[in-house]
Amino acid sequence: MPKPGFMVSEVYRNLFRKRATILYPFKERELVHLPEGFRGRIVFHRDKCIGCRICFMVCPARAIEMVKDEKGLRPVFHIYRCIYCGQCAENCPRKAIEMSDIFENIAFDKKTLVVK
Repeated sequence: MPKPGFMVSEVYRNLFRKRATILYPFKERELVHLPEGFRGRIVFHRDKCIGCRICFMVCPARAIEMVKDEKGLRPVFHIYRCIYCGQCAENCPRKAIEMSDIFENIAFDKKTLVVK
């Protein structure tokens, strides 16, 4: 067991150090430094999509559903199922899917976590 004198010196040393955490929701988002190649929330460009279903086939989490609309098939992304592997974005021939740096994926209703 450490001696009480050791504990006091440790407390004083940490008392005057810079904080290791930030007040995240209350401070600016720019304070959060994301690493190179970070895979965040999906961004879908509907105008580039050709409905080829490759994203649907390669998604290991089954987070993509193909639905029929007036122009043919289009993907619907269920963000609450996504594991952020990036396979859909990597395999899209028209680059209609991108992985953004948005990491705030919280919601009271999971219907708001659907990208159409």
